[in-house]
Amino acid sequence: MPYRDGMSARTRSEERRAEIVRAALEVIAERGYRGASLAAVAERVGLTQQGLLHHFPTKDALLVAVLEERDQWDAVPDSRWRLDLLASLVEYNAMRPGIIQTFSALLGESVTEGHPAREYFTERYTGVRASMAGILRAEYGDRLPGGLTPERAAPLLVAVMDGLQYQWLLDPESVDMPGAFRAFLTLLGEPDGPDPAGTPAELPD
Repeated sequence: MPYRDGMSARTRSEERRAEIVRAALEVIAERGYRGASLAAVAERVGLTQQGLLHHFPTKDALLVAVLEERDQWDAVPDSRWRLDLLASLVEYNAMRPGIIQTFSALLGESVTEGHPAREYFTERYTGVRASMAGILRAEYGDRLPGGLTPERAAPLLVAVMDGLQYQWLLDPESVDMPGAFRAFLTLLGEPDGPDPAGTPAELPD
């Protein structure tokens, strides 16, 4: 096979895989992981189930691809996060309800024994708590105004972010997710010094 033809085939395969992952995100958001069948995903992209299995041999393999895709959208080096940027992330999440719905559906199901995403979420939260502790330490030092250490406050910060997502998904007209998160940040108290960056809040590139 000529080199150019080989590249074209790989490109088409990658595009098809991306299309399948997007369809899987939609189906999982609608039905949850256990209710989402490979046949339903295949139908949404105009494939037979056998055709889908050519790209993803198992349902678990497709789930891993969905989770990896979601992580790519939020990938930012820990060193570039600040509390004000977390508030910007919450605002950004409010503009993509489908992604948040899929993530929340998988998170809720993953607490059951034997769920294929359980290990992923367990490891993810270990890393997220460490990242949040680092953000809080950079903002406040070794103690927050209320006396908590960053490590003790980090799980609370994570709980607020994810808990607000569930409330917002259930009743978006009543729950102002970005506003509620900003209100929570005021409860943490003001840092001792000015923002060392000295720049307005914006999402990192």
